Amino acid sequence: MSKDKKKRRKPDPEPAERMTLPASSKRAGAVAIVCLLVAIVAAVLAKRNPGRLPPGETNVAGGPALTEGVAPPVAVPIRAPQPGTNPPPKLPEMPINQAVMVTVELEFGPKLPSIAEALKEVERRHQPDVGTNRTFAILDAYGGPTSDGKKLHLSMHVSSERPGIGTLVFRRTGEVLWQCRIVLGTNTGTFTGKDLSIWLGDDAGKASVVDGSGHPASLLDARLRDTGMLVRDFWPDDAEREVTFIYSACGCPVKVLARRTGERTVRTKDMPVIFPDDPAVVQVISRLMRW
Repeated sequence: MSKDKKKRRKPDPEPAERMTLPASSKRAGAVAIVCLLVAIVAAVLAKRNPGRLPPGETNVAGGPALTEGVAPPVAVPIRAPQPGTNPPPKLPEMPINQAVMVTVELEFGPKLPSIAEALKEVERRHQPDVGTNRTFAILDAYGGPTSDGKKLHLSMHVSSERPGIGTLVFRRTGEVLWQCRIVLGTNTGTFTGKDLSIWLGDDAGKASVVDGSGHPASLLDARLRDTGMLVRDFWPDDAEREVTFIYSACGCPVKVLARRTGERTVRTKDMPVIFPDDPAVVQVISRLMRW
């Protein structure tokens, strides 16, 4: 007896147990995938357009991100100023053994000083190239109140003596009134400050040199070099004469008006103030003139 054998279909195996994720995890994964895709797209765009930045980002200057169709700015490097790139203006120059007139208007307040007092408020600064001696000297000075009476008009006759820098400063304000570099010139003689020359004018204005040899006690006891005449015979009593003094590197004259009064002379004008930087020579002149 034959038996029909029916092939039985094996039952499908039980499906493995499936792991399910909570909804929050699914959302987090989706967000991560989206962020990854955005990053990839941004990187591709950055390679294709290096001058543009992804939306929401800022440029190196801290400004808003560039948008499509806007050309990127050109970066201009800013360099900090280097020391010495802007040197101070070059000082004016003048040769030694020359002179210049420095004229200023100074404010002292309601009461203006005399010229001699004002000169004490003008500081002399010397920066010699060699040594410590002065570079210039004020030979004489004159002036007076301005037209409105508020300032003092002051003119100073400055003689250059040695190479270096010379400066005049108003002490009250620190204002630089004059500054100059003194250099060697064609006349390179050295100022010694020992030779005083005196010239005496007659009634017509012609000047004669006074011979100071023999160390006369006064100007009236000296003689004129050209004629040998005593000054007391040349200068009449009560007559006004122009007296010229030379004591400077530049050879510049300093002139005063004086009147003979017996055995003395007196200045008929108090200006100019003579040789304010050389008090020793002023003493010699005062002795000779019997001031």
